Order: sequence, then structure tokens, then C-alpha cells
Amino acid sequence: MFPDIPAPALGVLTQLHNAGFAAYVVGGCVRDSLLGRVPGDWDITTAARPQQVHEALPGLTVLDTGLQHGTVTAVAEDLRLEITTFRTEGTYSDHRRPDSVTFANTVEEDLSRRDFTVNAMAYSPMTGLVDPFDGQADLKAGILRAVGDPQKRFDEDALRILRGLRFAARLGFALEADTAAAMHRQKHLLSALAQERIRAELLPILCAPHGVEVLRQHRDIFAVILPEIAPMFDFDQQNMHHQYDVWEHTLHTLEHVAPQPDLRLAMLLHDCAKPARFTVDFRGDGHFYGHAARGALIARQALERLRCSQALTQRVVRLIHYHDHDILPSRRSLLRWLGTIGEADLRDLLYIKIADNLAQHPKYLRVERFQQTLALLDALLAEQPCFDRGSLALKGGDLVALGYTGPAVGQALDRLVNAVIDGAVDNERCALLRFLQT
Repeated sequence: MFPDIPAPALGVLTQLHNAGFAAYVVGGCVRDSLLGRVPGDWDITTAARPQQVHEALPGLTVLDTGLQHGTVTAVAEDLRLEITTFRTEGTYSDHRRPDSVTFANTVEEDLSRRDFTVNAMAYSPMTGLVDPFDGQADLKAGILRAVGDPQKRFDEDALRILRGLRFAARLGFALEADTAAAMHRQKHLLSALAQERIRAELLPILCAPHGVEVLRQHRDIFAVILPEIAPMFDFDQQNMHHQYDVWEHTLHTLEHVAPQPDLRLAMLLHDCAKPARFTVDFRGDGHFYGHAARGALIARQALERLRCSQALTQRVVRLIHYHDHDILPSRRSLLRWLGTIGEADLRDLLYIKIADNLAQHPKYLRVERFQQTLALLDALLAEQPCFDRGSLALKGGDLVALGYTGPAVGQALDRLVNAVIDGAVDNERCALLRFLQT
């Protein structure tokens, strides 16, 4: 049975129906409801033209948000309901948007233009479920199938390739064979998409429950939008610490970090420079000296191209840059790291090192050491220790009052921080002043 439609959406359907117009909730909200999930948005398709929607909903605020596509948005209580007139679409000369839109007479015509069968269903409490492409059967079978000719669907809008992979990653659905084949044939069209659109699909895939398997099965598609990953494919590490090639190692690390965009991006790209930094010693063992620093540069270029925020880019680059550095399980080491990158980055860097280690050869696991380091970090932070200028008991103004000027102020503060970390002086104002005089 179809779950309850929110009262504001049901009210809009009822008003349109009473005004003589067929109206349905459509697309993702129908799919998610049939899966027992709570939809994030409720979209409506109707026989009413935009002006007729205005007239049928006199008590609501109706905004003209996309008249060229027959779309208005009704504000009903706490919901914004996108209402679109039944339509068919013309050619897609840019492989992204239709060159023209024509209003249609039936909901079936409207559903025939949609991307996948599981998204091509409509429901009205007055008339029931409309499912001309057996989307409900595909939902039950866990299959993602394009509506009609898949080659045509992806040629019309190349973003549908990434949308399909996102659905597969989120729902764990298998791609129907012809649909998958068409995605791979049409993957070159992705290079023409706006980078913001690519990023908006890529990040949810990386963080989805089945994202790793989607990356594994369709790596050639992802290499079109993120060519930095291609050198990792099938690259033999020739090192006893590793049982996987670089790409397979990367996929395993992704499974061991939290599904957050910053951590998943850091793991995806942490070894992207290994092929470029590969050397073999006289014993035939592979090494990747400098791959972390080089990988950070490559990651920055990739994330800036994808128009990621500056904060996200800087954090991912920082984690990649330091991921191969040693973090000793000692008070002094942790205090210096806290002063260098702060608590949040240090904690996540340790999580990254755990994930990296879990994806290596089982003979060389050091997870217990990293977990002990995390425990030591927690105990250390509970003491509220001094590890940077801000936590010193002596401030810059104090030094200026003592006659310090210009760069000498910062140099003196750094000297004091290092002395406190080394245990040479207590973080107390009088003790620090005496130390400066020695």
C-alpha cells in the first residue's frame, strides 16, 4: 500500500482534482515511498497548465520557478511542491537540456520522457499507481533500467549516467545489462558537463552504502570525470606490505572511513601519485617516495576543477599531504601534531592511517598502535595542554610590554610553545617570563 502523502501535498492534489485536472505525485517520492523510505521532496505532475495551477490553488503562494518547462512551485505549509505540467521534450543538442518542451495530454506521455523505470511512476490517491514501464517490478528485483532506448536516454542527458550510478550506489541496485552497456558507450559525453553538476553527483556516490562497488564496476566511467584515478588501475605495487594493486587498495581504504565527503575524497586520492613516484630497488621491491606530497598537489588540481569549496579542498589536500607521515604514540609527538594541524585534522588523520593500514597485507597490520595513539590523544586533550600560541599562558601583548617588536614577538612565542611541549618549562606566566630571560 502506498504510504501517506503529507497533508499539504495531498491538499494540492485534491484541489487540482476538484478543479478538473488530473494530478499525481511523481518520480523519486513515489520510488522512495514504495521502498519504505521517507521522501526528501514531493513533486507533482498535472494536466493543468501553469496559469491553471495558479487558478486552482487560490489559497497558496504559487511561484513561477520554471515556466519555460511548465513548472511552478507551490508553498504549502512547510513544503515547497514543484508542480509541472505533463510534457514531452524535443531534441537535446547539448546532451543536457531539451531544446524545446511541448505540453502533453496524459501522464503516460510525461512518464515516457523520464530516465529510469523506477523514477517513471506516478500516484494519485484518486486513481492509484500509474506504472507503464514496470518500475515497481524493477524496484522489487533491485534493477535499474532506462526508460525506452538507453542509448537515447543518455544521449539526451549525459548527467543521467551519473544519476544512475548514484541510484545504484544508494540503493544497491544492479544495472540492467543494456542500460549499463549504454552508460559505458556514452561515457565520453560526461566531459561536456558542468563541473558543479559532476561534483553534485560524485560526492553522494562516494558516501553511499554501495558506492565502493559502483566505483569498482564502473571505474572507466569515473575516469572520464576524474582522470586522476586512471593511473592507479591495475598498478602492481610490488611491495610486500601490499596485497592489492593501487586502485583496489584505494577501494578497500574507502570502506574503512566514515561516509563523509572530506574523508572519502582523501581516501580516493591519497595514493593517486603512486604510479608517478614508483621506483624499484635492487631487490625488486617497489617504493613510492614523495607520493603523498605529489598526491596532495594532484588532489588540489582535481578538487579545484570540480569547484569544491575552498574549505573542503584545503582539508582533503592537508590530509593527503600528511597521510604517510609517522605519528608517534607519545605526548611530545601528539602535541607537535596538534600545533601543526589541530585536533580535528589529527584525529581524522589517525582514522585515515587506520583505513590505509587495514587495506594492506594482513601480516603488517598496525591498527592497535593507531588505536592506542587515539586513546592517548583523548587523555592528552582532557588535560587541556599547551600546544600552540593560543594556549600559552603568556600572550603577544605581554611580550610587547616587555619591549619585543615585529617578528621577534612571534619568534618568542614559538620558542615558548616548543619549550612547553619539550617539558623545559611549565605553562605558567611567571615561569614563561623567567624562561625568556635565560
